[in-house]
Amino acid sequence: MVTEVRPNPVVQRFAAGEAALGLGIQQLRTPAAVDLAQRCGFHFLFIDLEHGPLTCAMAVDIAAAGLHAGLPALVRVPGKNSPDVARLLDGGVQGIVVPHVDTAEEARAVASACKYPPLGRRSFFGLQPHFGYRRVPLQEAMALGNAQVLSVVMLESPQSLHHVDEIAAVPGIDVLMIGCNDLSMELGIPGQLDHPLMVAARHAVVAACRRHGKTPGLGGIADAVLLRRCMQEEGMRFVLASNDTDLLLDAGVARVDSLQQA
Repeated sequence: MVTEVRPNPVVQRFAAGEAALGLGIQQLRTPAAVDLAQRCGFHFLFIDLEHGPLTCAMAVDIAAAGLHAGLPALVRVPGKNSPDVARLLDGGVQGIVVPHVDTAEEARAVASACKYPPLGRRSFFGLQPHFGYRRVPLQEAMALGNAQVLSVVMLESPQSLHHVDEIAAVPGIDVLMIGCNDLSMELGIPGQLDHPLMVAARHAVVAACRRHGKTPGLGGIADAVLLRRCMQEEGMRFVLASNDTDLLLDAGVARVDSLQQA
């Protein structure tokens, strides 16, 4: 008998060859973020514990609501070897994003934390919201968990680009995501997100992902025209489209300007 599991729609989109658009969550602290993002048409939430004030508990509350709504929450942890990965996953998070992954060895550590054997060494907790808090046979739960939980590594340095093919080859890694702002800084071209070096980096990541059956992605691009080109012409499919702060500022400034016009 196959156990009912709340699926990860982002995994389903990737299987269908479609892109997924994420909304970064840095300031919103309640499950209302789920309905708001869903109403806008986003496909997943990217909860940021690296650059925002949110806590692990807040992230889990939002993720649990996302499970019921069919809007998966992925959490960017503060750094490599975060002690909160297991707690986040057991609480309802459907993907972990690890910043500043530079080598295949570091990527293997990410897979180890996020995936059950044989892909990793994630510890098992029996009563998870992913299964509606039903007890699931261990072997079945492991297989379902490995298929539905996304392991995302962020490439943000020249070293990571040098090792991109080795990183993409690591079993248990699902997405290679370029952190555009940090990468541009480390390449010596801060903020020049369409510089030839950045274009070459995107092409290298997409090519490595295609060779190894992984999904390419990126974040940090606010220019919608450039972002659309990265998707339509370059092949990016895991895309951080915006964040709660940017959307509020853009809409707020536009509204005030419109009301103050003579």
